[in-house]
Amino acid sequence: MKIIRSISEMQQTAEALRREGQRIGFVPTMGYLHEGHLSLLRKAKNLSDATVLSIFVNPTQFAPNEDLERYPRDFERDEHLARQEGCDLLFYPSEGEMYPKPYRTFVTVDEITRVLCGKSRPTHFRGVTTVVTKLFHIVKPHLAVFGQKDAQQAIVIRQMVRDLNFDVEIVVEPIVREPDGLALSSRNVYLSPEERREATLLYKSLMAAKDCIENGERDAARVRQKIVDMLAKAKTARVDYVEIVDTRDLKPLQELRGEILVALAVYFGQTRLIDNVMLTV
Repeated sequence: MKIIRSISEMQQTAEALRREGQRIGFVPTMGYLHEGHLSLLRKAKNLSDATVLSIFVNPTQFAPNEDLERYPRDFERDEHLARQEGCDLLFYPSEGEMYPKPYRTFVTVDEITRVLCGKSRPTHFRGVTTVVTKLFHIVKPHLAVFGQKDAQQAIVIRQMVRDLNFDVEIVVEPIVREPDGLALSSRNVYLSPEERREATLLYKSLMAAKDCIENGERDAARVRQKIVDMLAKAKTARVDYVEIVDTRDLKPLQELRGEILVALAVYFGQTRLIDNVMLTV
């Protein structure tokens, strides 16, 4: 595995791979890799000839009061895990490399970035779409693999790729969970033992909602209330949102029909966790 730190070297390497007819698979991450990330890397390897994994804690997707400075980082561990999985190229740029001063250009996707996570984190998706656009231009992938845990992010990226005519296939892989159902996240390390125990209510409430819908409930308000009532049992929990939306436009539903996303964001102590389930009704 080769480690690349400069944009120009990554672009030249990608261009050489393309000239050789190799298909480039790409997994963008913020590091502190876990099994969820590694499952994306395996998918990229299965679908491509050369795999690139990027590690960059992107400052533009964090608000001033968020956890940019304390976001977990361990490059040596990440390098070992990526190498173990057979990653070909590890792109590890600095903040100065990615955002040279003065930096003035951003990419925005309208409407669908203002709801769900975008409602409480209004600058978040502008940072995500900007850095992903930059990474696509740098890595030049044929395909990029994202995780379903960040369901809104995947929908936003697909919209951006479609609207701006990126020649990149977007692949979305299922959520990877702990044995007790908690979705894997780099932020799980923040949780105290009590918060970690109570965080299992995220998955339990989603599964209760899924059972409710599969048993015929079509009133979104009733399903949503079931989730809220279950989350209320957690002493350390503070709900950011619980929403049931149409996957096409992320608009809230009153009557459940079509492809729907049941999504939630909940603080356990100071740690904000997200989870979701997608269903066809």
